[in-house]
Amino acid sequence: MSSPIVEVKNLTKRFGDFTAVDGISFEIRRGEILGLLGPNGAGKTTTIQMLLGLITPTAGSIHMFGKDLSTHREEILNQVNFSSSYISMPYALTVEENLKVVARLYGLSEVPRRIDEVVKQLEMEEFRSKVTRKLSSGQMTRLTLAKAILTNPKVLFLDEPTASLDPDIAHKIRDLLKEVRRSAGLSVLYTSHNMKEMEAMSDRIIFLQRGKVVAQGTAQEIMSRFGQRDLEEVFLKLAREG
Repeated sequence: MSSPIVEVKNLTKRFGDFTAVDGISFEIRRGEILGLLGPNGAGKTTTIQMLLGLITPTAGSIHMFGKDLSTHREEILNQVNFSSSYISMPYALTVEENLKVVARLYGLSEVPRRIDEVVKQLEMEEFRSKVTRKLSSGQMTRLTLAKAILTNPKVLFLDEPTASLDPDIAHKIRDLLKEVRRSAGLSVLYTSHNMKEMEAMSDRIIFLQRGKVVAQGTAQEIMSRFGQRDLEEVFLKLAREG
């Protein structure tokens, strides 16, 4: 079995007396989609922020590509990207200008060709020249996804990537992510409150509750463990029991 692309050990984050993430451990292998599931406040966003080097862990370690994030931050993050429906891009720039900025920050070659590819993949042709502040929420979601896949990352962190998308576009995005995973060996950490989406997308799932891992395995394994018919019932059971 190949070595993990992402390896997290005993990761902890405290804010004063509050422990947001409490000693969690997990790994992601090449070409794997790992679902990160849990109610609001469970520690999902804090975990992703630590994986992106945006906040410093209180304890524990993060390794990617066999290297420690704390000492190889720039090298590692050059191979990583992130998308969330809750982030924004510079509003005064057009969609295409935003993508050009990202491409230059990552030192991409053949920038016009690569932008054309991503715009076509995400069906953004009709608004590629539109000023970002005039985008709908669904169009903004596609822009942040385009930013994330534009750089051909080896690891992708996706926080609610299909929120605000209509069912047709959301389905196409999921198919695109699966194809990139198959063709390029992309490793993905995926969060969503859409339980059917989590079942369809995730090879394995870890469930966080109050900062701790309370369940992990395939969707079927987790459902069997808790005696439920689907992930939504597991989610409701764990969230309501606290």
